[in-house]
Amino acid sequence: MLEKLYPRGCARVLSLPLLGPHARDFVNWLIAEGYPPLPIRLRLRQLVRVDALLQKKGTAKIEGLAANDLLVLAPKDSQQDVYLAAVVRSLARFFSAKGLLVLAPSTPQEKLVAEYVRYLDHVRGLAKSTQAHHAATAGEMLAFAGFEGDSARLYSIGPRDIEAFLQKVGVRVSRASLQHSVGYLRSFLRYLIGRGLVVNGLDTQIDTPRLYRGECLPRSLSWEVVRAFLAAIDRSTPMGKRDYGMFLLIATYGLRTCEVATLQLDDIHWRAKQLHVARSKTKTPLLLPLTEEVGASVVDYLREARPDLSHREVFLRVRAPAGPLRPTAVTEAFQGWVRRSGLPIPYQGPHCLRHSLAVHLLRQGAALKTIGDLLGHRSIESTCVYLRLHVEDLRDVALGLPQEVKP
Repeated sequence: MLEKLYPRGCARVLSLPLLGPHARDFVNWLIAEGYPPLPIRLRLRQLVRVDALLQKKGTAKIEGLAANDLLVLAPKDSQQDVYLAAVVRSLARFFSAKGLLVLAPSTPQEKLVAEYVRYLDHVRGLAKSTQAHHAATAGEMLAFAGFEGDSARLYSIGPRDIEAFLQKVGVRVSRASLQHSVGYLRSFLRYLIGRGLVVNGLDTQIDTPRLYRGECLPRSLSWEVVRAFLAAIDRSTPMGKRDYGMFLLIATYGLRTCEVATLQLDDIHWRAKQLHVARSKTKTPLLLPLTEEVGASVVDYLREARPDLSHREVFLRVRAPAGPLRPTAVTEAFQGWVRRSGLPIPYQGPHCLRHSLAVHLLRQGAALKTIGDLLGHRSIESTCVYLRLHVEDLRDVALGLPQEVKP
C-alpha cells in the first residue's frame, strides 16, 4: 500500500534509519483511521524531516521515547507549519497505539492533580466530566502559584493570591462560569487543607460572584428561525446529512449535545418506532416515539453518509481520524451552520434549540410536567423558567393601568 500511495518517495521513506522500519505499519494505521490518500501522502513527505529532527536530538531508536519527545518537534503554533504538526501528532498516536512509547515521568503538579482526581472519584463519587472541570481548575491554580518550581510555595499562598488568580480567570469567563470556577477552587483548597498543604480557613475567604435567580431569560429562538436553520443545512454532503440528523433530534426531543454524541445504534428500535435515550443528568432512561421525519433523516445518514466502521455510536466523525463525535464537535458543527445560514442566531451552542422546543411546546398548550419529563428535568421549577417567555399568556394576567379619577 505504501508503494501505491507514494511511489516516487517510497524507497527514500523506507531507507530512513528511525522511521523507515515503521513506515508500512504507519500507512496501514492511517488507512484504518479513515485518512484519505492525499493526507496520507502529505504525512509521508514529512517523515524525512521528522527523522532528521530525531537524529539531531540524538535519538537512537523509537522504542523508549515518550510522547512529548515527538510532540516537541512540532511548532507551538501548529499554523506555522501545518504539515509537520500534523505528522508529529499522528506519529505520537501511532506509536502510542503500538505500545512503543514510554510514559513520561509525572511532574509534582501532575501527581498532585492525579491524586485529587482519585479523591473526587473514590471519596466524592463525582462524574468523570465533573472531575475534568475540577482537575482543570486545580492544575491552573497550581501553575499560577508556581507549584512546579517550588512546592513549598503552596503553603505560603494567601487570600490575595487567590483573589489574583480569580481575577485572571474572570477575564475570560462570565459571572456564571466564574461561580463554577470558585466552587471548583474551594473544593480543591479544602482537599489541600486536609492534607496540610495550605493554611486552614483559606477556602472560606473566597467571595462568590453574585447571581440572582431568574436574572437571565432562557436562550430561545422563535420556531420559525429554528425551522429556517434546519432548512439551511446542505443535506447533499455527508457532513450535512449527519448534522441535519443531529440538530433535528435536538429540535424534536430537546436532547443535550452529550446525549446526541453518545446515541447508540441499539438505542433506535426501528420496528417499535421508539428511541431510547439515556439521560446524562438524571441517569434515568427515556423512551420516545420515533417520528417519521427523524427516522427518515437518520436512515438517510446511515445509508448514504455514515463511515463503515465498527463503532456503535450513531454519529461519527466525517474527517480523519475516524471515530465517535465529542459533544464539543456538535457545538462546532452548530456554529458552522449558523455562519453559513446568515440567520440572526446570537447563541454559540445548540442548547438554544432545546430551549426553543420547550417554549414552542408551551405555546402549543403542552403541560409543564410533560415538557419537564421530555427535557429530563428533575424539578418542575426547572421547567417553570420557560413561563417567562410565554409572552402572550403573560399579557393576559397583567393588570390594567388605573384610570384617573376626576373630582
